[in-house]
Amino acid sequence: MKNTALTTTHKALGAKIVPFAGYNMPVQYEGVNIEHETVRKAVGMFDVSHMGEFLIEGEHALELIQKISSNDASKLTIGKAQYSCLPNDDGGIVDDLIIYKLKEEQYLLVVNAGNIEKDWNWITSKNDVGANMRDLSEDYSLLAIQGPKAIEAMQSLTSHDLSEIKFYNFVVGDFAGIDYVIISATGYTGSGGFEIYCKNSEVKQIWDKVLEAGADFGIKPIGLAARDTLRLEMGYCLYGNDIDDTTSPIEAGLGWITKFTKDFTNSEALKAEKEHGSQRKLIAFELDERGIPRHGYDIVDGNGKTIGVVTSGTMSPSLGKGIGLGYVPTVFAEVNSKINIQIRKNAVPATVIKLPFYK
Repeated sequence: MKNTALTTTHKALGAKIVPFAGYNMPVQYEGVNIEHETVRKAVGMFDVSHMGEFLIEGEHALELIQKISSNDASKLTIGKAQYSCLPNDDGGIVDDLIIYKLKEEQYLLVVNAGNIEKDWNWITSKNDVGANMRDLSEDYSLLAIQGPKAIEAMQSLTSHDLSEIKFYNFVVGDFAGIDYVIISATGYTGSGGFEIYCKNSEVKQIWDKVLEAGADFGIKPIGLAARDTLRLEMGYCLYGNDIDDTTSPIEAGLGWITKFTKDFTNSEALKAEKEHGSQRKLIAFELDERGIPRHGYDIVDGNGKTIGVVTSGTMSPSLGKGIGLGYVPTVFAEVNSKINIQIRKNAVPATVIKLPFYK
């Protein structure tokens, strides 16, 4: 198992450490529900330094990115970021990622921790245009400072007006006494805030100063368990659960990041799927009765026939009810459709809803 630059810090704070995507990561400190509520109502900080970062630059950088990604990266201007995915040749997804335009002909791709080697090999295999590629994953750390009080709590740490950084925009500048830091108005919680990219040697100073500056605003360190409940309440896909090499972006509800204004890997097949409709769809559901849906549970119809599978599920801390995502045939995917989740011996009734769960 690898460690992040902050693993010893998490242990000193009493975090429960678990193996995740090849790293020792803090899964929780005080408890999932407390940490979840902290992010929804105040501000919390996550160490997500296990994520991967690739720098793609040079005159052919955009050409390569356009070829491998589903979204239209030509729309990016310096200081803007874009959510996208890497389609594979068979209709599935290699990974989902965020693309940042740092400078003209220079882009940062942020990928999932468990897919760093896989993504690097995939992009390299498609790089017949001679774009320059560098894997920065081992050298950089990433902190997510999330919650409605993030701007107020962090403003004293930077000369940039944080309220001016719009969603999916970023600046490169001073933060917590470090000069060259990416401050990005992105995140995985749906409660606003920032993600901070810095060198491993700088992250401990930033972590300490963030906790100090946020003390009056109720800031707490937050583990990966609350990160999962927060993202699920928003209906954000988790790679390996809700999307993978066998799920198309169209059936996963990611048509909005799949732009047919250009050619990209498998774009013709995905365009045909969008035009003709998918056989199945990723749905969001709420349980009508008590119970907790879990990844891998069967989704059944009124006759007890298995029609799909739960890809993500939990007891929503904000809503106090069981919620989940899963794939079902398109005929069952309409909002307000009735389905059942097989929880041990019980087929618990559930209703298909429109995302997000938490509003």
